[in-house]
Amino acid sequence: MSVTQVIQSRRYPEPAAALRLIKPITWFPPMWAYICGVISSGVAPAGHWGVVILGVVLAGPIVCGMSQAANDWCDRHVDAINEPDRPIPSGRIPGKWGLWIALAMSVLSLFVGWQLGPWGFGATVVGVLAAWAYSAEPVRLKRSGIWGPGLVGLSYESLPWFTGAAVLSAGAPSIYVITVALLYGIGAHGIMTLNDFKALEGDRQTGVQSLPVTLGPERAAKVACTVIAVPQVIVVALLLFWDKPLHALGVAALLCAQFWAMTVMFKDPKAKAPWYNGTGVLLYVSGMMITAFAVRSLGGAL
Repeated sequence: MSVTQVIQSRRYPEPAAALRLIKPITWFPPMWAYICGVISSGVAPAGHWGVVILGVVLAGPIVCGMSQAANDWCDRHVDAINEPDRPIPSGRIPGKWGLWIALAMSVLSLFVGWQLGPWGFGATVVGVLAAWAYSAEPVRLKRSGIWGPGLVGLSYESLPWFTGAAVLSAGAPSIYVITVALLYGIGAHGIMTLNDFKALEGDRQTGVQSLPVTLGPERAAKVACTVIAVPQVIVVALLLFWDKPLHALGVAALLCAQFWAMTVMFKDPKAKAPWYNGTGVLLYVSGMMITAFAVRSLGGAL
């Protein structure tokens, strides 16, 4: 029996494929954003380590992992074109196991979110609904190059940041926290657009109107970088206005480094977009952490 026949006859998911399905590499942004929220709240984590750790696990392995499983199930036909070696189209996650894993993790997300109190549970409900709205018919916001990346950016950065601050504060975060969390979520729209470059051909064939499809790689890269940069410029201006000049300088320096990385990517956007997502994104999230430390002492609760 050939390897292909063995894969096609599999009844249960291959463990390594199940881990790949929930994509551990994607967990970092929401986990990082949750930690930014914890820091920006101004509440000392001592005595709250349980909810801090639980929130990080919820944001990354559970909710983000669930969203990846849901996306791969709903994208199985696209992945058969773009990346046929992925767990579902390759048969290593057979039958409807991909759907069952995504549904089971949705239930687990809500159960764990309930342990974080009303703010944590409410945010979890929003996160689960957003994950399915992005991927599943008939909504499938992924089809839009505007709404899809926007939803993911807000879900990956703004929502966990807000949640971390709200859980630690046991109430609504300050206006400063909400503002910077929202700005970094908007900027992440551009990062998600660059992530769409890897699926360019499959998206084109299946009618997904991502910006790389509708604008072409060169124009899409410029739009994405503009969206990434503008919110950070606003953050720098706000930090100066809030009398945090050293933090503003740190974010500005990281933004300048991103501008250099953007110029490298512009030479060949389709080939260099994955490189930028490994280089520029690290600079972007470093600025998030600097900003979190800047606003933690500002107060101003709603």
